[in-house]
Amino acid sequence: MTAVLRWVLMVWLGLSAITAQAASIHDEWDGLLKQHVVSLPGGHATAVDYQGMARDKARLKAYLARLAQVQQSEFDRWPTATQLAFLINAYNAGTVDLVLSGYPGISSIKDLGSLFSSPWKKRFLPLLGKERTLDEIEHELIRGSGRYRDPRVHFAVNCASIGCPALRGEAYDSARLDAQLDEQARRFLSDRSRNRLEGGTLRVSPIFKWYRGDFEQGWRGANALGAFLALYADAVGLTPAQAQALREGALPIEFLDYDWRLNARQAGR
Repeated sequence: MTAVLRWVLMVWLGLSAITAQAASIHDEWDGLLKQHVVSLPGGHATAVDYQGMARDKARLKAYLARLAQVQQSEFDRWPTATQLAFLINAYNAGTVDLVLSGYPGISSIKDLGSLFSSPWKKRFLPLLGKERTLDEIEHELIRGSGRYRDPRVHFAVNCASIGCPALRGEAYDSARLDAQLDEQARRFLSDRSRNRLEGGTLRVSPIFKWYRGDFEQGWRGANALGAFLALYADAVGLTPAQAQALREGALPIEFLDYDWRLNARQAGR
């Protein structure tokens, strides 16, 4: 084996060890999700057993404390997929923790805010060396960092609402992240309660209005919202002709209302 090959092998083994160690951080969160997230009929959405999560709050707090131990310098050495999985898991676990601070006395996560204070701007989550808000994690660390530029994150971060893409029933894992994000995209876009063709108009979730720019940054060649949605034409339920019209901007797009009710599991479900 040449010196170059030995060096390449050592680097690969080192990165593999770092990735495996970083992935194991999420084992506790993975267990909580598998235990307390249920798939709803049709498989497009999930609901959270917040009562069960409340009983296991010590496990959730231990997980968040473990995330807080990760230093920025360590995080920066990870591959980008490992970083992104870490941030998505942190956001989702932080959201559940925030909901539990008011549960069961709330019907929406928005109840945890006020006229002058958004729940997403509450500074409560220690991460990468400082106390963070959920907005900081999503809009600065994930979307604003320029490191990831993957619009599918919008199908992965969960705002604890019925209108939001499903909270996945497992932790995000860097080794499978691309497949997990793609499955989340298809799962959400195939939900006819939130994305559907009606009378020649494609009516979609307002997520695509709020974050339209993210879907128009050239990911997989999509420089327009219609072009992005056409990438998932089968999930949206479009014929090849309708998908082509969507790519060409000839299929109108409108935005539905958002359901902010809590994504809580109902008794008996």
